[in-house]
Amino acid sequence: MTSGLRGTLVKTAGATVALGAACFGWGLIEAGLYTLRRFTMPVLPAGAEPLRVLHFSDFHLRPGQRRELEFIAGLADLKPDLVLNTGDNFTDPAVLPPLLEALSGLRGVPGAFVFGSNDYYFPNKAKPLTYLFHGRSRSTSTGRRELPWQELKSGLERLGWEDATHRRLTLEAGALRLALRGVDDAHLNRDDYSTVAGPADADADLNIGIMHAPYLRTLDAMTADGMDLLIAGHTHGGQVCVPCYGALTSNCDLPPSRAKGVSVHTHGGRSAPLHVSAGLGTSPMAPYRFACRPEASLLTLVPRVAG
Repeated sequence: MTSGLRGTLVKTAGATVALGAACFGWGLIEAGLYTLRRFTMPVLPAGAEPLRVLHFSDFHLRPGQRRELEFIAGLADLKPDLVLNTGDNFTDPAVLPPLLEALSGLRGVPGAFVFGSNDYYFPNKAKPLTYLFHGRSRSTSTGRRELPWQELKSGLERLGWEDATHRRLTLEAGALRLALRGVDDAHLNRDDYSTVAGPADADADLNIGIMHAPYLRTLDAMTADGMDLLIAGHTHGGQVCVPCYGALTSNCDLPPSRAKGVSVHTHGGRSAPLHVSAGLGTSPMAPYRFACRPEASLLTLVPRVAG
């Protein structure tokens, strides 16, 4: 190898390392750039007044995250008509009281929630890049320590929100009657859609299906049953994305191109709008984001377009 070629290789390697370090450093910064996304979704009956739905997911709150708590507390200023929480709220029992305090400004707003794995169990001690390179990794409860999820459940219910896990609910929000159905975490294989299966509520102004992890089996079943709107979290929007391309993984069998934001799911001759939140947090073992800022979403539901 000539000295010139050797020097070129050394420079290339050095530039690659520097670029990687810069990207990693930015990923640590971006994980704290909390963002509110706004979407308008035409899903209501003709003549209905707009409904403002606050959807948040995947806080993965851990000790010391004061800025995330401040962002969560500020969401009450949006004055939503409905709150939907799709799970993975916390990673440590110590953060439960401050989390519930941060959410207290939303007390009394109609709402519903389902849980994810990081409501039931402490996080797995996975390698930092496991999420990225094993995008359909299956979480397990084997040998894991439980988090005080019953206390979290009670705290959210004290805010006035309903546990939608394997339940069909009716809520009044704004001037609308809403029918909701939810399932437990499919990523833990805790889901059993048969407990809530059946035709949509014909007397409701809107039928909503909520879940933590948007696995196709749940999306297919809810769509075929006639849900008007599907709501999920879990994916982190891919967490580490490629600029101008998007997510490399959804951490489930949902196509990565639909790992965050609004899309349409079709099954059984029916279609339903789907909103997937990219979430506000990260795993403690992978505390970074790239081209995928942490988010909560304000969904403004409006009447369907005629025709």
